[in-house]
Amino acid sequence: MSALEVTILGCGSSSGTPAIGCGCPTCQSDDVRNKRTRASAYVRVGELGFLIDTGPDLRQQALREGVRQLDAVLYTHPHADHLNGIDDLRAFCYLKKGPISLYGNEFTISNIRERFGYALLPPSKMWDKPVLLPETVSAPFLHQGVALTPIPLLHGSWPCLGWRIGSMAWLTDLSKIPDDSLPLLEGLELLFLDCLNDDPYPSHLSVDEAFAWAARIGARRTVLIHMTHKLEYRALSERCPPGVEVGYDGWKAALSFE
Repeated sequence: MSALEVTILGCGSSSGTPAIGCGCPTCQSDDVRNKRTRASAYVRVGELGFLIDTGPDLRQQALREGVRQLDAVLYTHPHADHLNGIDDLRAFCYLKKGPISLYGNEFTISNIRERFGYALLPPSKMWDKPVLLPETVSAPFLHQGVALTPIPLLHGSWPCLGWRIGSMAWLTDLSKIPDDSLPLLEGLELLFLDCLNDDPYPSHLSVDEAFAWAARIGARRTVLIHMTHKLEYRALSERCPPGVEVGYDGWKAALSFE
């Protein structure tokens, strides 16, 4: 059996919560569960640390949660709120004096190569830049003995990935789960699921759509993520069906899997 620990580093949308210039009740709330940085997760499996996405709040999130060990980054897609903190990976390269592997689909890895080529070079003596090893993946694979499963998703017209490790899956930024991806989500203990706001949106799940997908996938526990400031923690929690709960920054869980 392997032990897995997962932490929600951020469960907010691209604007974060509070949103700049907004005076709505959620943005003005004193409840720390309404303070949302951009969506990301940290997953520890044994001695290995995996990061899902590198949003612009990565430094703040890592310091808050005491993250020091990082062996690979699992990318979902190249939108700014999931990618633009990539330069903060240099701190982890410096700590380990070694490179960090990046995994994503061709769409994402090509974007990283085009925009962040300086981070894909050999290290200097000072390790003053990220030293990253990008790899395109389209099927389950092993990273140092840990099985990682990319889950093809649609984010509007964009081909994105969710990620499964053991009995946990992280599905952010999606509007549809293709039929071929559903078998990859069978038998989940823990599902993190996109839930933007109440209104229909072309590239995200609404609250009602998230509830419907949660029921269809049937994980023992579903946690809602990637929420805008239009969704207040307590109010949304009261609407959740059994087995579904609202995520928040710093949420943690431990699982065991074979």
